[in-house]
This record gives sequence, structure tokens and C-alpha cells, in this order.
Amino acid sequence: MSDVTPLSAEILRRAPKVLLHDHLDGGLRPGTVAELAEEVGYRDLPATDPGELGRWFRAAADSGSLVSYLETFAHTCAVMQTEEALVRVAAEAVEDLAADGVAYAELRYAPELFVARGLSLDAVVEAVQAGFAEGTRRVVAAGGRIRIGTLLCAMRQHARAREIAELVVRHRDAGVAGFDIAGPEDGFPPSRNLDAFEYLRRNNAHFTIHAGEAFGLPSIHEAIQFCGAERLGHGVRIAEDLTTGPDGEVHLGRLASYVRDRRIPLEICPSSNVQTGTVRSLGEHPIGLLARLRFRVTVNTDNRLMSGCTMTSEFAALAETFGFGLADLRWFTINAMKSAFLDFDARLELIEKVVKPGYAALA
Repeated sequence: MSDVTPLSAEILRRAPKVLLHDHLDGGLRPGTVAELAEEVGYRDLPATDPGELGRWFRAAADSGSLVSYLETFAHTCAVMQTEEALVRVAAEAVEDLAADGVAYAELRYAPELFVARGLSLDAVVEAVQAGFAEGTRRVVAAGGRIRIGTLLCAMRQHARAREIAELVVRHRDAGVAGFDIAGPEDGFPPSRNLDAFEYLRRNNAHFTIHAGEAFGLPSIHEAIQFCGAERLGHGVRIAEDLTTGPDGEVHLGRLASYVRDRRIPLEICPSSNVQTGTVRSLGEHPIGLLARLRFRVTVNTDNRLMSGCTMTSEFAALAETFGFGLADLRWFTINAMKSAFLDFDARLELIEKVVKPGYAALA
């Protein structure tokens, strides 16, 4: 699938990208974290210098444990408790993604994490949507182009999934594209939230589920067969249902076959998967095998602050590690656009008028 086009940093940045799995509270600029902490009187930051703070987030996230990785969010969430902070963070996220060549992004966050200072869930959503609108306006004013969809997360260790599902339906005509559950997988199976997923299905609402990251095949099975997930957040451990025979041929188990046959998208986040210990190194990541077997693989950043990454850097690392060329990156991008929680006409327009011409121009 690879080609001969040299993949310079500038070509990778200019390549139109589609991002389906990116957490708003995991993508703040370090300088913004420091400034907001000063404004709200938050004194528990490990550093106030933006450069030092950014390095701290990256090092703290390199724990090899999802639980420890998630602890870094205490600092970003602490400074995102006001309408003004939410608007600023959301607007800057749009600007940063557009500067990285992202044409369409679905940004996710858990509204329940931003009510500590008295905001209602609806006020949180309205502030973030205002920020996305402002960021998009700035991008367009500067001659750029980007489209944003919002995913609202319920925290799986809490008991508010149905409430957040109702929030999704309430705001879906204002830019909220779908629902997700996030947080620690082990001990909190997605089937605990069946009432939320049944409600979403009855209301024709889209949802993805974090599964197959810190917990293995049972998590994926429940997400799909019990809950009806349209996409798998990470889903990388579907590779545990693949076996290689003595002749080198790869055999798919029943669950892996189902995921591939049904074209269930995998929201794979390579750098994050290494940081949380889901895989030991990028070289051992199964994304190369999953792509070769033609699973619907998409490439994502997860948390740009904690992983110190962008879509451009993820593409560069994958190209260097697995020999992916421009045609492969185009394939990942079209996979993601096909899988977006966006109406069919809009998906087709972005593929035909942005993604395909953008890659053709680079080649």
C-alpha cells in the first residue's frame, strides 16, 4: 500500500486529517493550564513554567498504567471549571487542530467533570460549543477550514451515564454528535450502562465506547454485542483474537472476524497505547497487522498534552516505524471520515472535496 512520496514534516502537516478520538481536557496548551491556574487560584500544579509543565505532563503520563495516566487529568480539569475557561480551551483546541492540518475532528469530554464550581451540565455544554464556534470562526478568518463535532463522555466509574445520554440528545442539534463512556475499564464493564445505550438507540443517537485498551476481548465483546457500540475507542486489543499459524498465515477468531466483517471502526491512539502499557512499544503495536488485514483502522491522538503529540507526529511515527506511505495515511483518513458521526452527505463532501484532493495535491 505504501508509495514513494517522501514524507517530510511539511507534507505530513499539510495532509488533510480526520480525528475521531481526542479528549478536550487532554489537549490544553501548557501555557493555558498555567494561566488558568493563576486566574482561578489553583495552587497544586507541579510547575508553572509552560515548558516545564508540558514536560511534566508527558513524563507523568509515561507510567505504563491507565489508572496513573488518568490521574494527570486532575490538573487540567481543575482549571476548566468556569464558562470562560471552557470557552478558551475549546477555541484553542480548534485552532491547534486546524494548524495541524485536521479537516474534521470529534472532540470529547465528560461534562460531569466540570461542575465543581456550580456550572450545570447544560451550561458546560453550551460553553464548550461556544468555544468551538469561536475557534472555528478564527480559523476561517485566517483562511483555514475545519469542522468540529462533539462527543459527551460519561465516566464509567460513576452512575450518570443515562443523564449524559439525555444531555447528548438534548444538544444534538447544536453540534453534539454522540456519546462515549470513558474512565477505568477494569472493573467497570460497559454493560453497567445498558439503560443509557438503550436510550441512545431508541433516539437514533450515535455512540462509541472505550473498550479494548486496559481490558481485553471481554470488554470489546460487551461493547459491541451487549451495548451496540458503533465504534471502539482504542479497540487495539482485538489483536488478541488473532493467531499466526506455522505457515505464517494469520487466523481471525470469531470476535475479530465480526469486527472486521462489520467494518466496526477502531479508534487507535498509538502513542497513548504505549504510555498506558497497552502495548510495550510502538514497534510492537498491532496497528501494522490490523491495517494489513484491512480492519477499519483510524489514527488518533487521544490526549495531545499528555502524549506530547499531534496528528502529524502520530503519522510521522507510524510512517517511520511501519513504512507507511502517503497512500496508507490517505486510507486511514478516509476510514475515519467514513466512520464519523456526521450525516452521509457531509462525510461524502469532505472525502471528495477535501481529503482526496488534498492527498492528490501532495502526491
